[in-house]
Amino acid sequence: MQQKMVVTERECLARRVPSGEKQIIPAGEFVTITQDLGGNYTVTWKGNMLRIDGTDADAIGRKPLTLSFPKPESSNIDKQQVWDALETIYDPEIPINLVSLGLIYQVEIDNQNKAVTINMTLTAPGCGMGPVLVGDVEYRVGLVPNVGNVNVELVFDPPWSREMMSEEAQLEAGLFF
Repeated sequence: MQQKMVVTERECLARRVPSGEKQIIPAGEFVTITQDLGGNYTVTWKGNMLRIDGTDADAIGRKPLTLSFPKPESSNIDKQQVWDALETIYDPEIPINLVSLGLIYQVEIDNQNKAVTINMTLTAPGCGMGPVLVGDVEYRVGLVPNVGNVNVELVFDPPWSREMMSEEAQLEAGLFF
């Protein structure tokens, strides 16, 4: 994608790369879109690299990603909806979702406290995008009905390897022979 300068059409939440720190970009600001992968946007603004979630893409003149989940019949959290939300989150460097990459190790639901705990890993322990990915998971899973709190724990045991990827993800990444 060629870099493109745009003006924010409304105030927009973004996360600083690589720290994941939340930041608000006001309406009427010039930002440069430097990357569009997996439904999220990497922009530069005032010398900072920031990531805008695809659900806020309208703030930069793009079509927003709409995540909608039917309201469960009970007040419980629907585990399949949590997995569905996780499948909408893509690695920032390659357009493959975290589930297909094998980065999600465990999902636990605590309906009493309306909480979801997710154990996930990174493709490498020193991955600089770890905090941004954690923020993506917290945000997207937080959109699932009845979820009040999302706790993401980064774990590195067992270490990630490409064999943890789905066959489709290996094909897409050119790793399946």
